[in-house]
Amino acid sequence: MATVKKTTKKTTAKKKTVNAQMLITAYMEYVLEHGEEPKTIYKFCKEHNIEEAEFYKYFGSFQNLKAGIWNAFHTNTVGVLHKNSDFESYTNKDKMLSYFFTMFEMLTANRSYVLVALDQHKNMLKNMSQLKELRGHLTSFAADLIEAGNDEKNYKITKNPVRLFKEGAWVQFLFLLKYWMEDNSPAFEKTDVAIEKSINAIFDIFETTPLESIIDFGKFLFKENFTMAK
Repeated sequence: MATVKKTTKKTTAKKKTVNAQMLITAYMEYVLEHGEEPKTIYKFCKEHNIEEAEFYKYFGSFQNLKAGIWNAFHTNTVGVLHKNSDFESYTNKDKMLSYFFTMFEMLTANRSYVLVALDQHKNMLKNMSQLKELRGHLTSFAADLIEAGNDEKNYKITKNPVRLFKEGAWVQFLFLLKYWMEDNSPAFEKTDVAIEKSINAIFDIFETTPLESIIDFGKFLFKENFTMAK
């Protein structure tokens, strides 16, 4: 009779695939569960069973990783826009509107993380430093729109100031971000209204069209600030 040998299977733990997205996801989950960032990169890596050196391949610090999260919001926003085959035929104003609407959809999908991330330090400058790289991406996007519009104009005097517009777009984003963080309307519909009115206003300034939308935006701000102050 043939003897049957027992075989034992060796099970080995599947090694985690470490990349920037994996680290971002793990970091965001930690912040959501604990309400704060990990104490050290060493502890963070040990908890996720990865080598510390693997972390440093992608990010030099948690601050660098946090900036990467905001960069990802921008990258994903632009990716969504270009999936729409009609996007390139939009007017510059509609492109900017689409960018802001899509960006705030991204932020809303990650609202719990964003609120914690922007409220970690009493020093507002420390909270806002994670947006430094996003600022570069957003202002570049805005500058490209204005430069494209300027290329269609024959006279230098009719061209719009690129630097002024792109910096205005960043200030506008910061205003809308703060407004969105304080917005408690259903589906953040008041933020949608603020986005539309503010974009209309800034483009009316640059296109020197009637100032009805600027006055309309001013009335909206007065009404909302008065309501929130109650």
